[in-house]
Amino acid sequence: MNPDFDPPLLRAFIAVVDTGSFTHAAQRLHLTQSAISHQIRRLEEQVGTPLLYRTTRALTLTPSGVDFLQCAKQIIVMLDSLSQRFNPSPVTGIVRFGVIENFLGDKLAHLLCQFGRTYPSITLDVNVSPNLDLTAMVAAGQLDLAVLLCKENDADCGSVLRKTRQVWVAADNFTLAPGASLPLALSPSPCFHRRACATALEETNLGWHIVFTSPSQHGLHAAVLSGLAITIMPDDDVRPGMRIVDGQYGLPPLPDAAFVLAWSEGNKTDAACEFGKMIEEMSRAPMQSQKITVPA
Repeated sequence: MNPDFDPPLLRAFIAVVDTGSFTHAAQRLHLTQSAISHQIRRLEEQVGTPLLYRTTRALTLTPSGVDFLQCAKQIIVMLDSLSQRFNPSPVTGIVRFGVIENFLGDKLAHLLCQFGRTYPSITLDVNVSPNLDLTAMVAAGQLDLAVLLCKENDADCGSVLRKTRQVWVAADNFTLAPGASLPLALSPSPCFHRRACATALEETNLGWHIVFTSPSQHGLHAAVLSGLAITIMPDDDVRPGMRIVDGQYGLPPLPDAAFVLAWSEGNKTDAACEFGKMIEEMSRAPMQSQKITVPA
């Protein structure tokens, strides 16, 4: 066993674990899938024991893989810190970035952290706002780039990062008396979901009223989980305790949507371009079905 592990092999192993597949790891590292497989094989030969159990449906860390992953991450963090300390990135400046709250979920924090570590000389100015506010800010040149939600077939919004499906959502225990007005929980105007809701309901004879308003996704989730109201959200935002109620209570269909990356019309700075690349890379597989599992 060779105790001197090559950093590229460690990065390949971490990428496979983080993304859940060899294919997504290859995309992240800009390599071929066969190259990633070869690197993992070389690493396991160096370690002298398997690190991953491979099946057609899943990848599972072996007990040795669990221990090795923790050490590999510590080594890469130290190497990155050393590189940034003595070989700082030549890219500097400020990136003014806008994003809607539910884009990438918990991975948004990881994105910001990773970018900060990679480009310590770049300052991030992040604005989390309702969707149409961000649209106006990009158009006015107040933001360099932003992640927006728009109709899937609206090609003028920006480059598509990820497609999604809008759904009507209620609590598992939500009930509505026959003929009663539909209670809704929505973000304040301007809001993409609020506009989609109003447009869809205008095509029906349903009675409806807004009982809860919040600019926060957490607030809307709380209103729904309490059984107070129905709301609209992307289908991958549905949480335990919620159920999709499309077609129930006379609810009309909703248009498909997409998360897009929109740029201001001004010149793109090197700093903004680097951040845009990282957003595109991370958004390629934010909801992958294949996961790395850790044995109990």
